[in-house]
Amino acid sequence: MHVMDSSSRLAQRITNLKSSATLALTAKVKALNAAGADVIGFAAGEPDFDTPEHIKQAAIDALNAGQTHYMPVPGDPAARQAIADKLRNDNAINCGPDDIVITTGGKHAIYLALQCLVDADRGAQVLVPTPAWLSYRPMIELAGGEVIEIPGSVDNDFKITAQQLQDAITDRSVAIIINSPSNPCGTMYSPDELRELATVIERCPQLTVISDEIYEKLIFGGVDHFSIGSVQAIADRVITINGLSKAYAMTGWRIGYACAPAPAPGIDRVMAKAIARLQGQMTSHITSFCYAAIVEALTNAADDVERMRQEFARRAVIIHERLTAMPGIRCPKPTGAFYVFPDISATFGKRSGGGRLIDSAMSFAEALLEEANVAVVPGDDFGGCGAHHVRLSFACSEQHIEEGCRRIHRWIEALT
Repeated sequence: MHVMDSSSRLAQRITNLKSSATLALTAKVKALNAAGADVIGFAAGEPDFDTPEHIKQAAIDALNAGQTHYMPVPGDPAARQAIADKLRNDNAINCGPDDIVITTGGKHAIYLALQCLVDADRGAQVLVPTPAWLSYRPMIELAGGEVIEIPGSVDNDFKITAQQLQDAITDRSVAIIINSPSNPCGTMYSPDELRELATVIERCPQLTVISDEIYEKLIFGGVDHFSIGSVQAIADRVITINGLSKAYAMTGWRIGYACAPAPAPGIDRVMAKAIARLQGQMTSHITSFCYAAIVEALTNAADDVERMRQEFARRAVIIHERLTAMPGIRCPKPTGAFYVFPDISATFGKRSGGGRLIDSAMSFAEALLEEANVAVVPGDDFGGCGAHHVRLSFACSEQHIEEGCRRIHRWIEALT
């Protein structure tokens, strides 16, 4: 009897889908530490703080009060109102609760937006300034779109220029993803730089902006956060993505949202309704008793966010100083999020103390883990110049940063 290989029954898009390198490396570090190894992990993009107690209590109270039933697909009205108030007051985005869809994390919000924008049979292209978060590419490709990279350079803090954007746009361009502050780069666009990009986008009416602002509260480099969705000329073509994961230390809660305002009062909210309609056939809505935590976080947790932001600011200074003191390492100063993305290509062509030839970011990361018990994420999958870089997250203690950097420094000095 012929037995069919189980993999042959999978859809091609799943067969071609790559696993997240970050999640895989984080799992490997946890497994090594559980087995008794002393591994310093710089892989996880997750704050090491606990969710503030009053936010947790709000969810507990809602659970105990019986908020355990189905809710509206775009989210509880009070939570959507709190998000709209936040976006108007903090981001100058003219929106209301009907423009908001609450999603299962920011990642799901981006996925939904792309599914609503990309038509595979039309050869749709999505512009992605790179290096970029490694999940953008597979999400675009799952929607049937083509990724068009616009490469940033280390000399410009990995940012693209308005001219680069203009040169990349074609008649098949349907969207651009802008992520500021950036994962993996830890840098951000200034308000003036975003306004320059908006000027180009204004001239291209077919182009929608997906603005991933999940790290907006974690800034510390003297650059003000600016939401491109506040630029009135393109406001109705900007989908602002955010959530509670990073700023409020709520990664496991899986709370994100998309804001897609209508062009003007009284005009149908086509994009917000489309995102909600698609979500209605997928997850329906987030866990019902979590909505109260959204309201509590957005209205009463500013002091908690500031406390964590200050800690990330201290860590940013430490890790940048330690990395730039290492021979041959170039590293733009982190100004937002909790990542650094150093250029380690000066080590290429050398051999490690264990005899490993370092000829790529991947071989650098593998040898560093095997020989120094330090885990960093190779930059290849982030696109652009990422093949010469590795990503380190400083969402960890100062002691962790100091010890990990000491190990990296010693290991690099031993290269021959």
